[in-house]
Amino acid sequence: MIYELRTYEAVPGKMRALQARFRDKTLAIWERHGITPVGFWTYAHGGWTNQLVYMLQFEDLADRSTRFAAFRTDPEWAEAVRESEKDGPLTVRTRSDFLQPTDFSPLR
Repeated sequence: MIYELRTYEAVPGKMRALQARFRDKTLAIWERHGITPVGFWTYAHGGWTNQLVYMLQFEDLADRSTRFAAFRTDPEWAEAVRESEKDGPLTVRTRSDFLQPTDFSPLR
């Protein structure tokens, strides 16, 4: 297994819209493409109030590449982006890090 840790920096004032897109659209599309979220987080203390952090799980990088290629070309995803960004983009930048569990990690 590999894990992808993604951090989205929301445009000021757009965090609710970004979270709504994940909750109302993205998760269902991911499910259809076999993309498995581990969890979503915002900063409880410190950090930045305009950042959404989440983790995805994949078999390997090839699995991730195949699933994301299908997701990114999904017409429902294109419509979700168009609809949610009609008043401008929701994110300033994103960061993506790929992690592998240690031999003592509860996540394998």
